[in-house]
Amino acid sequence: MKRRTNRANAKVFMSTQPFLDKSKPYYQCQRCGNCCRWPGDVNVTSEEATAIAAYIGMDEAEFIRDCTRLNANRTGLSIIDKPNGECLFLDGLNTCRIQKVKPLQCSGFPNVWSFPGWREKCEAIEVSV
Repeated sequence: MKRRTNRANAKVFMSTQPFLDKSKPYYQCQRCGNCCRWPGDVNVTSEEATAIAAYIGMDEAEFIRDCTRLNANRTGLSIIDKPNGECLFLDGLNTCRIQKVKPLQCSGFPNVWSFPGWREKCEAIEVSV
């Protein structure tokens, strides 16, 4: 099977994301894992919690009890951190155990949302589309 180029991947992603500002650059994730180690909330919707629980083979109530907490602004759930601050689902060097069903907050970074200074930590590369 032929692997898509970064440019082809970017075009596919952009075509499926109507809410993206297409006048801004697109950044292709390099799976550096740095965003998985930043402190803060990884918010999950109820639909995302359902999908993640099913993907990892947990009952949804068990997933919510064991893998989430109330987020900082008390408006929903967030994935809990490991004691060292990284995401609960980050394994090894940079393997996301829920990659196929990860929350939009994760999959949308840095193209859907970002914060000042993100380029200093993130290894995503700009790809022209």
